[in-house]
Amino acid sequence: MPKPKIITIVGPTASGKTKLSIEIAKHFNGEVISADSRQVYREMDIGSGKVTESEKQGVPHHLLDIADPMTVYSGSDFVRDAKVAIDDITERNKTPIIAGGTFFYIDLLRGNISSAPVPPNETLREGLEVLSTENLYETLEEKDPERASSIDQHNRRRLIRALEIIDSLGKVPTPQTTSSPYEWLTFGIDIPNEVLHERIETRLKDRLNNGMIEEVEGLLKNGVTSERLKSFGLEYKYITQYLIDGLTYEKMFEEIFAKSRQFAKRQKTWLKRDRTIIWKKFPVNIKNIEQEIADFLKN
Repeated sequence: MPKPKIITIVGPTASGKTKLSIEIAKHFNGEVISADSRQVYREMDIGSGKVTESEKQGVPHHLLDIADPMTVYSGSDFVRDAKVAIDDITERNKTPIIAGGTFFYIDLLRGNISSAPVPPNETLREGLEVLSTENLYETLEEKDPERASSIDQHNRRRLIRALEIIDSLGKVPTPQTTSSPYEWLTFGIDIPNEVLHERIETRLKDRLNNGMIEEVEGLLKNGVTSERLKSFGLEYKYITQYLIDGLTYEKMFEEIFAKSRQFAKRQKTWLKRDRTIIWKKFPVNIKNIEQEIADFLKN
């Protein structure tokens, strides 16, 4: 049996992945699967950059709004749910198109890396949540220096997950590659840094003007803790600090803008390791990749 074929769109934040995935879906009878670790959560719309109904242009989207913000949605959860969505889409003779900025999720699904078979330990997580991010990293350095050397030391969720795995297995296992049950065509959006930074700044201003602060206020009122919101980083972290901890509006804007640029840089670094990505200069026009997609789906 031929393997199901999947098109993937990658690129740094604010590079236009969502727009391109929708254009491809409209041209090739496709449906989009979101690979974004924050867009899975309900009520986290503006801050996560979740696609709106009008932006979807009638294209069905999967793995949006499927988890409560107070629950932890892991990479293994994504792989499970993405496989269900892929089966559903392909059984209806449509094309799965994956787009999103959580490349760890995509690599798990592709079999490029593997996740440790350790279930969530809520009691341990509650104990770790009270530690500062710096203390979490120091603890990881002590327990597993090898994993500490490769992790984003500012990502609380990854640090807590690593310590959770260590508590169960003694150390974080070396990632293993596996054979994928799917055939992949992956396009990357190659965008100059100066253009990207302008787009990040414009997007941030638009989100703030369109209710992003009010969104965070609503999440707090609906029972999402400030600690949980801070763990999501970027917009949610610094807006929560603005609302609760006395951070000024100017400092909040400055921090989100700076951290978003740093995040985009880390994303580019991650993607450079993948030699299978077909890079396309920004802005990517659907006509520039139509033939490549058509050949991929036909063969």
